[in-house]
Amino acid sequence: MHTIIHPLTVKPIETKEDSLSVQFRNPHYDCLEQADAMKIVVYVPGVSATGVEITLRGPDLIVTARKAHFVRVNWKALHLERAQLDYQLRLRLGNSFDTDALQAEIADGVLSLTLPKKQFDAMRHRQVA
Repeated sequence: MHTIIHPLTVKPIETKEDSLSVQFRNPHYDCLEQADAMKIVVYVPGVSATGVEITLRGPDLIVTARKAHFVRVNWKALHLERAQLDYQLRLRLGNSFDTDALQAEIADGVLSLTLPKKQFDAMRHRQVA
């Protein structure tokens, strides 16, 4: 008598980080340090100004850019799901930037962020030291 034994398949446990990484893709970006500011250029093709969300949490900068998703009548899946994902960039900048003076502009899928550096008072710095 022949017995067929099916191999035991274990489904990996999906963590919260895994489910979040599936929903977004990392955009390409450039950081340019200037004398008085940090300029960050994020490339997010297909995103308009209404789809950009900038969040600052302590030393972290989170840029979420959502594309306008159009569903066509003759739509068929062509394994383009990864290319159609929204963008999310997470950067740890530190506390040396004036986040209240953040300036952002977007044109043709290029998001430019300018973060001025904090001005330290030399007298206050000497008193603390």
